[in-house]
Amino acid sequence: MFAKILIANRGEIACRVIRSARRMGVRSIAVYSDADAHALHVEMADEAVHIGASPANESYLRGDKIIAAALATGAEAIHPGYGFLSENPDFVDQVVAAGLIFIGPSAASIRAMGLKDAAKRLMEKAGVPVVPGYHGEAQEIVLLASKAREIGYPVLIKARAGGGGKGMRRVEHPDDFSEALSGARREAKAAFGDDRVLVEKYVDKPRHIEVQVFGDNFGNAVHLHERDCSAQRRHQKVIEEAPAPGMTPALRKAMTEAAVKAAKAIHYSGAGTIEFIVDASQGLKADRFWFMEMNTRLQVEHPVTEMVTGIDLVEWQLRVAAGEKLPKTQSEIALSGHAFEARIYAEDAARGFLPATGTLHHLKFPQPAPEGATMRVETGVRAGDAISPFYDPMIAKLVIHGKDRRAALTALGAALSQTEIAGSTVNTAFLAALAADADFAAGDVDTGLIARHQQALTAVPPPSGETIAAAALAASGARDLPSSDDPWSSLAGYAHFHAVARSTLLKFGEQEIGARVSVRPDGRFEVALDAPYDSVNSRDLRAAPRLARWPGHVTVFDGAIGYGFAVPDPLARADEAAAASVSLRAPMPGLVKLVRAGKGESVIKGQPLLILEAMKMEHTIAAPHDGVIAEIAAEGAQVTDGTVLVRFVEEPQLTAVSLSTK
Repeated sequence: MFAKILIANRGEIACRVIRSARRMGVRSIAVYSDADAHALHVEMADEAVHIGASPANESYLRGDKIIAAALATGAEAIHPGYGFLSENPDFVDQVVAAGLIFIGPSAASIRAMGLKDAAKRLMEKAGVPVVPGYHGEAQEIVLLASKAREIGYPVLIKARAGGGGKGMRRVEHPDDFSEALSGARREAKAAFGDDRVLVEKYVDKPRHIEVQVFGDNFGNAVHLHERDCSAQRRHQKVIEEAPAPGMTPALRKAMTEAAVKAAKAIHYSGAGTIEFIVDASQGLKADRFWFMEMNTRLQVEHPVTEMVTGIDLVEWQLRVAAGEKLPKTQSEIALSGHAFEARIYAEDAARGFLPATGTLHHLKFPQPAPEGATMRVETGVRAGDAISPFYDPMIAKLVIHGKDRRAALTALGAALSQTEIAGSTVNTAFLAALAADADFAAGDVDTGLIARHQQALTAVPPPSGETIAAAALAASGARDLPSSDDPWSSLAGYAHFHAVARSTLLKFGEQEIGARVSVRPDGRFEVALDAPYDSVNSRDLRAAPRLARWPGHVTVFDGAIGYGFAVPDPLARADEAAAASVSLRAPMPGLVKLVRAGKGESVIKGQPLLILEAMKMEHTIAAPHDGVIAEIAAEGAQVTDGTVLVRFVEEPQLTAVSLSTK
C-alpha cells in the first residue's frame, strides 16, 4: 500500500479521500488555490501545497503544478477525485511519465469512453444497447439538422465531451434546432474545450439509472448494483438513491451484465459508472434501456452505493491502484436496505436554481441521525467559510440509509428539516419538498419530474407572524440566545426596554416590516407587527425558534426553510436610496459571454440582452421593461455580483432582473 498520496482536488471529495486514506494509514497531501488557502481539505491533510490563483485553469487544472507538488512532497500516487483532471487522459499520461501512479483507470480506457460518440460506437460493437441517434464525426449544421429529422423530434443535442448537463439542449421543433445547437456548442466549448456534439432521440419518460462497476489490473470486473439518478434539474442530479425504485430482477440482471461487459471491453481498472437511459413509459423492462455514457472516475453520488453494500469505494481505489486484486467477488457483493443522497447547494431554486455565493455564517447538520437511520454528511466547508464563485457551489451531501425506501425517505425529510444554513441562499426547502412529493415518494420518478412540479417544489410560503416576531426579538437587543426550551425566558425583566416599546425594522426580500417590542407585566415580550400581521406574545410562540444571527441579519428556521431577514441600519438607508439607478445588475459573479443588444437600441420587455456565464452555466439576462439602452456591458467582461450590466435611458416599470436559464 502507498505511504503517501496527493489529492488533485478540493472541497468535499478531497475531504472524503483524506478520511479513507487516514483510516488506511496513508498520508495525504492537499493542493490549494488562493481562494482555498484556509479550506477544510487543507486543514485535514497531512501536508498542503499552494498551486496557483483562484480560477481553476490557473490551479486545479494545472497538471504540471500538481505533478510537481507530488514529486516535491514524495507522493507515490495521485488521486484525482471527480471533475477537474479526473477524466483527462493527457494528465494520466503525464502522471505515469513522471514515475507516479494514477489512482484510476488507464489513459487508454479514459480515451475510449471520453467522447460520447466514439464510446457509443464501441459499445455497439461490444453488444451493449445504445440510444438511437447520430454519433458520427461530421458536425455541419445541415447534416446534424437532417439527422435530427431522421431520428424524429424531440431530440437531444449533447456535448460529446464532458457531462453534468453542460452543452445539452432538448429541441422540440426543427425551427429551434439552429439556436439550440449554437447554445450547446458555446457551453460545451467553455466547459470542455470541445464544441462537437451528438444528436439523440429524446426518450419520453426517461429514467437515469447507472451501475457502479469496478475493475482491477488482473482482468477482473464486478458491479456494485445500481443507483437511480432520475431526480434532476437542468440535467444535473439532485437526489440519488440505491437501489432504483421499481427495479425488476430481469432488468437488474440485464443492466448489470451490460455494465460489466462495457467495463471489460475497455480493460477497465478502478471505479467507474455506466450510465443508462431507461424508457419507463410502460414500466421497467429488460429491453428498454440504452447505454448513455461512462464516467471513468468516482461519482459524486458514490456514498449511496457504499451505504447499501458496506464497501468503501475509495479504499478499493487505493488497493487496486497499488496492485491488489479486487477485495470481493461478485457473489460477495450484496444489497442491504435503501439509501438516499441529497445535494445541498448554494442556489436559489425559486429563481431557476440560480447559483448563489455568500458566507456560511451558520452551518449546522442534525445530530444524531433520525431514529432508525444511519446518516453521514459529506462536506468540504465549515461555518464561516465563503461559497466561492470560482467553483461548484455544493455545500454538502446529506446521505441517509434505512431498512427500506420508506424508512430512508422519511429519515431524509427529517434530516433536511433539521439542517440549518444561513448566509447564502440554499436549496434545503426545495430538497425537502421533493422528498415529500407524492410521485417521488411513490418511486414514480423520471428526469422530467422536477420540471413538471417545479412551481410547487420551489414555492416557499411567506413567513408567518410568529417567524417575523422571532426575528424582531432577535434583532432588537436580545443579546446571546440561551439554549433552553424557551430562548426568551432569560430576557424576562430585561430593563433596556422598560415600558417603552423599541422599534425595529426588518427587511424580507424587498418587503419592509416594522416591529415594536415591549415587555409585558408578566415579563414576556410582546411584538406588535405592521399590518397585516397580528401582534405576537413570546408566550404564544409554538416552540423555541431556531435562529442564526450575525451583524445586520437574522435567519429564522422553520423546518427546512430558512427565512432570512436583513436588519437595515437606519443611517445607511438614505445612502442606499441615493445610489439607486435605472439599471440591471449582475445577479452573481460571471463572464459576459454574448451581447445581443447595443447602445441606443430600443428594446421590449422580455427581450434577451446578453448571456452571462457563471459557474460553467449560461444565463440569459432579459429586459425587465420596454426602454432604450444607454450603456451595456462589453462581451468578455468579467463582472462581480451587483455590477451594472445594462443602463436604460427611460424610467423602468420594473426593477427586477428577469432571468431564464438555458
